[in-house]
Amino acid sequence: MISYNLHQHSLFSDGKAEPEAYIRQALSVGFEAIGFSEHSPLPFETTFSLKENNLQPYVDETERLKQKYEEQLIIYRALEMDFIPGLSDNFDLWRSKLQLDYLIGSVHLVKPENSDELWFIDGPKSEVYDQGLQQLFGGDIRKAVKTYYHQINRMLESQQFEIVGHVDKIKMHNKNRFFSESESWYQQLVAETIDLIRQTDLVVEVNTRGMYKKRAESLFPDDVTLKMLNTFDIPVLISSDAHQPSELNLLFDYAEKRLLSFGFGAVAFYDHGEWHERPLR
Repeated sequence: MISYNLHQHSLFSDGKAEPEAYIRQALSVGFEAIGFSEHSPLPFETTFSLKENNLQPYVDETERLKQKYEEQLIIYRALEMDFIPGLSDNFDLWRSKLQLDYLIGSVHLVKPENSDELWFIDGPKSEVYDQGLQQLFGGDIRKAVKTYYHQINRMLESQQFEIVGHVDKIKMHNKNRFFSESESWYQQLVAETIDLIRQTDLVVEVNTRGMYKKRAESLFPDDVTLKMLNTFDIPVLISSDAHQPSELNLLFDYAEKRLLSFGFGAVAFYDHGEWHERPLR
């Protein structure tokens, strides 16, 4: 049984509960470690980012909880870093400023070339995805998806972090309407990104949130991408990207079974700056 989750959001960003509520839930399900990974600050207004006035309170509260529960649970303070070329800060700035234990690198907002507008590929509304695709890419899904993966590639090449967040999230609102994961052009883009990951010491998260929120039919990543990750022996971990305590370990059993079916024998466990393997059952 997977007994840790390194990706969740509390009221400090777009989660629905105080951090301590997640800790109580973690203890109730027998977790040994939990990591808070609020959305990183951005230089413009969003509904999900950690705000300037919450920076020190986030540090203070997570530090208080680390001390309070040090005999019961390993607690980490992290950020899920949004990478937007030319807009987001260097990841190391926030690592140092908030004394973070690790960073998750993710793309939620895609920046087209020669444009200051952003395509929001996340959230509950597929209409937002569709509108951005039309307005910013003229409905050209190949161009849009290529821009997404190239943005991830730039993040991999320019930033220092530990975990690659929901690497193929571009498929969430697609729902096989605009492209298929079986198409060769798509698989080539994924292969380029996986090759860059292979050259690093990064861990790829297997994110269950899209499925339990019924926004996706598969994990992030699944199928083609998981096969590639296993082929190159790239380490993975399972996370739920929880936004409320009850989501802390949703679909972990399913994710374990999927990993086993693709030949994975272990997942990565983070232990105070070092990665270790934990065998799957």
